[in-house]
Amino acid sequence: MRRAEIAGVGHYVPDRVVKNADLEEMMATSDAWIQERTGIQERRWFEEGKDTTAGMGAEASRRALAAAGLQPDDVQLIVFATLSPDYFFPGSGVLMQRELGMTNNCPALDVRNQCSGFIYALSVADQFIRTGMYDNVLVVGSEIHSSGLDKSTRGRAVSVIFGDGAGAVVLRPSSQEGHGILSTHLHAQGEFAEELIVKEPGANRDNRTDYVADNREGMYPYMNGQNVFKHAVVRFPQVIKEALDQNGHQPQDIDLLIPHQANLRITQYVQQKIGLGDDKVFSNIQRYGNTTAASIPIALSEAVQEGRVKRGDLVCLAAFGSGFTWASALIKW
Repeated sequence: MRRAEIAGVGHYVPDRVVKNADLEEMMATSDAWIQERTGIQERRWFEEGKDTTAGMGAEASRRALAAAGLQPDDVQLIVFATLSPDYFFPGSGVLMQRELGMTNNCPALDVRNQCSGFIYALSVADQFIRTGMYDNVLVVGSEIHSSGLDKSTRGRAVSVIFGDGAGAVVLRPSSQEGHGILSTHLHAQGEFAEELIVKEPGANRDNRTDYVADNREGMYPYMNGQNVFKHAVVRFPQVIKEALDQNGHQPQDIDLLIPHQANLRITQYVQQKIGLGDDKVFSNIQRYGNTTAASIPIALSEAVQEGRVKRGDLVCLAAFGSGFTWASALIKW
């Protein structure tokens, strides 16, 4: 059976480092409060005039392509995951195609599945390779959250969590039997759509611009933190087990779990629930915060750089977030 494998990974984060102490100057919060509830110590925020969602994705992609030994025009499909596009339309995929100087007119597909966006995008790309339609697919997650956060005390519960950055992987047909993406698993439960949401600007207004001017709070992220946590600690283990069961594996077979970097407390709960040691779970939320669709590819890129992922390892990716949506991918590296 034809499978997709990850041929190269790369990531980019903005230069601007925002520590918890910096947030203390903007809102009534503290380093101790943030670390106790989220595990985050610092995050990156974009620099206006330098960083864009598509531009950060392009830089991550250049690094992933270099690792795979490919040029931009070798790419036959772009799948771009983001909740923070540079424009309302067109999507960031075509903007990144332009940034990369691609001239082959390959298709660009944008995915809007928030925290699960990268795994959804990976699954879409995997299907194209499995069916033989494409050989080289670029999958990207890129986010700029910091420009849309309420940085006052009113918004502190959400604003301390999010950061900016981008990650990318290049997929190609597996060169070795039994290696590559073994399976992906996608789920959604829309009844909880408003539990983690940026509501405005919605298109379902008679005059969208006037409505937003009078309802500015709707442009900031809202999160029912307790409910999100309650569902996340159930769905994460479920979707990891689903991937393992389908492929005849047990939790102890996992060499590295790379979860969406939502909250260190969630990761630690899931780790304990499925019985994995610290050496089998990768976390970098301490340095980057929650970068939504970018969090898994950034973490995967760092894990590869640090030698935490080796040929033959069983790697599990898992995510849960807004929608609610959740997903997993099991990979034989």
